[in-house]
Amino acid sequence: MKRSHIAIIVVIAIAIGAIMVSINDASTYVGFATADSTPGTKYTVIGYLDKDAPMDYDARAQKFEFTAIDKNGDKMKVFYGQPKPQDFERSEEITMKGYATDEAFVAEEILMKCPSKYNEQSEIEGYNTYK
Repeated sequence: MKRSHIAIIVVIAIAIGAIMVSINDASTYVGFATADSTPGTKYTVIGYLDKDAPMDYDARAQKFEFTAIDKNGDKMKVFYGQPKPQDFERSEEITMKGYATDEAFVAEEILMKCPSKYNEQSEIEGYNTYK
């Protein structure tokens, strides 16, 4: 075999390996009920902050606890082992990647959809840009 053929085979093998890793890492969007039924399996849950429930942030232990409501209306306690995200209370939507345990959903990563500053400015001025 020529060296160019071997190089092409190696590149193809690396590409197949990268695809396999990304497929295994892809998470599925579910609700808390599904995540709770299979503890330890990684899922992505999209929900909202339960503003009526207490939030607890311990800066020394780097532990943040809050209650979230998924899109199906199910509530669950969420543990996040990172600092509390900035403007967390103002978030419109929370995407939590993690797994369920017997006690709560353990979020390894949190992404937030915050309200747009342009929407806030429109509300302040009493002007709706979508008319």
